[in-house]
Amino acid sequence: MTTHTLSVPAGEVLRSTAAAATMFSQRSFGLGARSISEPAALRRHPHIVRFAEVEADLDLLIDRAIAAIADGEPIEDEILGHYVHIASLVRAVSFREGKLLEQAVERLAKANPDITVLTQSLKLPLVKAALEAVTGNNWSNLDGVKLDCETPAKGSYTPDLILVNRVRHTAYILDLKRSLASYGDTSRLEELKLKMMASAMVLPDWLYKNHKRLMVDTVEVAIVDGASRPSDHATGIWALSEIDDLLEIDGVAACMAELRLRFGRRVQQLLEAEARKALGVVAMAISDTAPAAAIVTNPLTALNGPARTYEEEREMAAEEEDDGRYDLGCFDDQDDEPEPVRIRVGFARRPRRY
Repeated sequence: MTTHTLSVPAGEVLRSTAAAATMFSQRSFGLGARSISEPAALRRHPHIVRFAEVEADLDLLIDRAIAAIADGEPIEDEILGHYVHIASLVRAVSFREGKLLEQAVERLAKANPDITVLTQSLKLPLVKAALEAVTGNNWSNLDGVKLDCETPAKGSYTPDLILVNRVRHTAYILDLKRSLASYGDTSRLEELKLKMMASAMVLPDWLYKNHKRLMVDTVEVAIVDGASRPSDHATGIWALSEIDDLLEIDGVAACMAELRLRFGRRVQQLLEAEARKALGVVAMAISDTAPAAAIVTNPLTALNGPARTYEEEREMAAEEEDDGRYDLGCFDDQDDEPEPVRIRVGFARRPRRY
């Protein structure tokens, strides 16, 4: 949402400077970050960050995330058995990677002294009027409208980060996802956008009242895909590889890519170690029953029986035909009509007690 004020008190209507502006940032920044080794004249942003400058801090964040993943205590599962620890690690990775991305963006944003990053107490009210407005109207028609954050609300929305560019008087509501692949064609993504749109309408008033009279005249929202699949700025989807343009810092995307690479290596080492443990337990269990298991030398033989020649199979089939027996039992050559039987159909019920 793009909104502007003329230094008016919080609570008044904000006026838009672009009739066709939408809630999503649609600026043309190009396709991804340039190499941070380019001359300053070719850089797109006034600020720059190199991985070597933040390596120690980012490695510390990775160490903490890995420690949190490894410390998890899985709950016993009859289906997963000895592999429950692996499943527990995978679930923990999904959660911790999202947190890691948030913390890394917060750290890298410090390279731009004009940006203030808000991470604590970000519960934005979902004002009833805002929800009704974004549900029943075209968003472009609502551009420039600001609502009071203290009016009746239906729940709340907590973004991952709020970035405020104090020079531009612009606020960004960011929701970072490790991957949007799990959302697919479900309605969850649309529900998330709806909450972000409603929150954007009250954010200027919320910032003014809750963050030391911090004033903004522009609010933009973005869902950042950590997997950097194709973005769609018109619908609010940004690839992580484009984050330089949100922070106005060259090199952030490159740092985030290196962070994910190192984190991925550590995660795979954890999974490999846990898999070896699980396979070791299975191997020990098999060795304990080796005398009985040694009989089975070929798994196909265990399923299908010992191999037979074609002539042996024909001979066995002939013997079964001579017996006159079939899978459903023996039948006589009788043509008697079956007696009618009453069949009851209906919903399942508890059996009667006699």
